[in-house]
Amino acid sequence: MDVTKREFEAYLDTMDTVTILVPYEEEMPTAFFLMEQNEQVQLPIARTIHLPNMQKYECITTLPIEIGRPYEIIDSRSRRTDLQIGAVIRTPEFDQLFFYTGSDLGVTLTKTETVFKLWAPSATEAKVKLLHPETKEEKLREMMRGEKGVWVWCEPKHLDGYLYTYLVRINGTWTEAVDPYARGLTANSEYGMIIDLSRSKQTIAPRPPLAALTDAIIYETHIRDFSISPHSGIKARGTYNAFTEENTATSNGYSTGITYLKELGVTHIELLPVNDYGGVDETDPLKEYNWGYNPLYFNVPEGSYASNPSDGYARVNELKKLISALHQNGMRVILDVVYNHVYVRETSSFEKLVPGYYFRHDYYGMPSNGTGVGNDLASERNMVRKFIIDSITYWLTEFHVDGFRFDLMGILDVQTMNAIRALTDKVDPTILLLGEGWDLNTPLPYDRKATLYNADKIPRIAQFNDQFRDCVKGSTFNIYDRGYALGHLHRKNDVKQSLSGSVAYEKYGKYLFTEPFQSINYVESHDNHTLWDKMSKCNHYETEIVRQKRHTLATSMVLLAQGIPFLHSGQEFYRTKFGVENSYKDPDYINQIDWQRREKFDENVQFIQKLIRFRKQEMALRLPSRSHIQQHVRFLQTSEPVIAYHLTHIKEFSQWSELLLTFNNDLKEQEFSLPDHHRWRVLVKDQRFFEKGEEEEVVSSYKVPPLSVLILGRE
Repeated sequence: MDVTKREFEAYLDTMDTVTILVPYEEEMPTAFFLMEQNEQVQLPIARTIHLPNMQKYECITTLPIEIGRPYEIIDSRSRRTDLQIGAVIRTPEFDQLFFYTGSDLGVTLTKTETVFKLWAPSATEAKVKLLHPETKEEKLREMMRGEKGVWVWCEPKHLDGYLYTYLVRINGTWTEAVDPYARGLTANSEYGMIIDLSRSKQTIAPRPPLAALTDAIIYETHIRDFSISPHSGIKARGTYNAFTEENTATSNGYSTGITYLKELGVTHIELLPVNDYGGVDETDPLKEYNWGYNPLYFNVPEGSYASNPSDGYARVNELKKLISALHQNGMRVILDVVYNHVYVRETSSFEKLVPGYYFRHDYYGMPSNGTGVGNDLASERNMVRKFIIDSITYWLTEFHVDGFRFDLMGILDVQTMNAIRALTDKVDPTILLLGEGWDLNTPLPYDRKATLYNADKIPRIAQFNDQFRDCVKGSTFNIYDRGYALGHLHRKNDVKQSLSGSVAYEKYGKYLFTEPFQSINYVESHDNHTLWDKMSKCNHYETEIVRQKRHTLATSMVLLAQGIPFLHSGQEFYRTKFGVENSYKDPDYINQIDWQRREKFDENVQFIQKLIRFRKQEMALRLPSRSHIQQHVRFLQTSEPVIAYHLTHIKEFSQWSELLLTFNNDLKEQEFSLPDHHRWRVLVKDQRFFEKGEEEEVVSSYKVPPLSVLILGRE
């Protein structure tokens, strides 16, 4: 029954509740009946509610409703309407009844057939639309409804390269949508593309070794930003292929690209979203810009970074080559994933194929908006959680990625995140999971949110440490608030706690985590002002040289703290976005990595390289557990501007028996007393590393140069 006009509306809101809405008229209905084929059952009216323009009837049905079959509602005046699927789709009963555990949703190819499986339990009919890859001739195939609301069609042919969409009839209306499980797409996501993954098999270089999660040093970048500058010396600028070009350099011979990353010494490259997203025309990619937090299809590489966005194989193969190239050069790959929302809820395949299921709704039935972009994915529902886990599985097994950064992880639920951790542990326990654990206003109970304050409930997942960020740099949300590195002392105890991995330790500040590998230490990321731009405003009264020293001090604290350091690409050469705070769709000249700036500040780049090398040499700077930190980390009593971070009895982790790392945020040098009057050697002073044997010896006290880090070692 195709309904073009309904005189009244009827919705199934629970498995035994029918809600009926009737516009006001002189003679209102007095009874309602449920009609299924030739059977008619009266629906007792449990409650009548007067609304401004209509009357609402809540009725009880004793007849078991089989979702996916058509039903009619008849009123006492013999008027008819169809029974639509309403809020029942968000009930626990529906969720359990239609929980499909198979691993074959989407398209499965064999040499002789192509099998389509679509989860659409509220549909009464479903079809596959096939388009020939060359002639674009269309064919429709009627799908058969199977268990748990899964629709199936088996085409007795190997349909490699064919384009396809699904059509579903829900609540009397036909809707067309691209498969959310698609692994290939045409340009701008118009059609799904069937790709034979056996044709895209290539040897991806093995995952570089990682002994402990705290050995990670993360470097965040964006595919296009990384190489789009005309000074990058890279041919395939702005694409996946840029990461495969080695020995690239600026016109003056300074390294760029993957060669630069290798020299820098970071262990993990975190890529802003590489799955298919909206906001950029893939056929003219340089016309627009976007970070990629507008997800459309979660299992397809973004087309604007590929050499040919209309070729599903180009997208897959070029991303695989990128990952393999980074692996070959000693770096792991973290994907930034956005499983908390979609670009536009109303036009998403999720909403078209199973309306009302995939997204959270508030008490009044309106879509929730904790993400701030109009929708929140309901990760706590079985088939949403399954989709996320299936997607993670695909990236792990097909692309061999080494970690995932979860955008707005606080929208997701604890059970889902722990299920992902269990999955990745089976592949490799050193796969890194990290996320933004902000507590957002989404209708999920507080104790079920994967937030910073529930870190103990997701114990093997790292989180961005906003305490570290704010006490070292200053508030992200108040540009004039200054942290320790920018000259203030009001959160000195929080700084000590942050340097200790933010685990339970003595009396310093509040601790956030149970283990140090949960702490992602950072002062800058793609979001908000760069550190340089923040200082240009809140420390505008200081000279550029002073601001550079403060910037380097902050980055040094990131690299020397317990936990996992995180650098924003270009941070090591004072990256600027010219004061733009939220550059998610600004032009390339705002967002690009400025490789000329890398030349200009090469001295600082070299210092950061050496700090990274020092961290990698000294296991004492990356202690693997809270108990190790409690045993080996101390802080000395010092003058106000100085923090002296003391690592004791560390011979099993270091060539030194003790290390002393002191930070001075003052414009003047500061003297401090050395512990126990032992003989110490100066390892790092005022951005200079001393070679073995040339270190200055110190006994009772020493002066820390202004705005710097001083590192001493005792044999």
